[in-house]
Amino acid sequence: MLENSSHFLDQNLRQRGHTGVLVHTMGRVPFLEVWAWQKHWVDWAIAHPESPDRLLVVEHPPVYTLGTGATLDHLRFDLNHPPAPCHRIERGGEVTYHGPGQLILYPILDLRRYRPDLHWYLRQLEQVVIQLLLELGLRGDRISGLTGVWVAGKKLAAIGIKVRRWVSMHGVALNVCPDLRGFQQIVPCGISDRPVGSLAELIPGITVEQVQPLAIAAFESVFQVSSQWVAGPLWADAFPE
Repeated sequence: MLENSSHFLDQNLRQRGHTGVLVHTMGRVPFLEVWAWQKHWVDWAIAHPESPDRLLVVEHPPVYTLGTGATLDHLRFDLNHPPAPCHRIERGGEVTYHGPGQLILYPILDLRRYRPDLHWYLRQLEQVVIQLLLELGLRGDRISGLTGVWVAGKKLAAIGIKVRRWVSMHGVALNVCPDLRGFQQIVPCGISDRPVGSLAELIPGITVEQVQPLAIAAFESVFQVSSQWVAGPLWADAFPE
């Protein structure tokens, strides 16, 4: 069952006016490094509620992550000899794969500035992907009872989040042009009867570099924020005054 996308564009959010989000475009960075930065910025946002929200935009080398309650039954490899690093982390959801060619958005948002509602937040993240796909001439679908975005029956975007004191971490992974064989080693998100796909299957030659600005623009539009791109390395303002 497909759901109406416009229902999730909150009217109060539109009327609230713009808030600022600092955007860090990080390139390809190991998962553990970005995970540490997410935890740093969540801690900082909780301790400094006046600090700006952030959006980390990244690719990872091959890695598998499992949510807090994920079952090992969804792994098709020996955990003692994984084909890529494997980490259990604090987000919800089952096992997923990250790798080059996948665009990942990690929003560090104080949801009290928007709407402190986890269901609403998940639908907003889906809407970011749906809006991005529209810019590429594609229709993204929701499936009732599941989280993520599908195109032509294939799952292109997976979503898993963690929220602490209403500050978010983890986020959205969109398959732009990854090697999909990485997903063959798992039951992606615990869903065995729906295949995983990529934008490259629909738009040959598309790259993460082409999709990245569209993703940031879609994020701005859906969350009704203005963004400021942070120049230099992520740690340049790691401990702002």
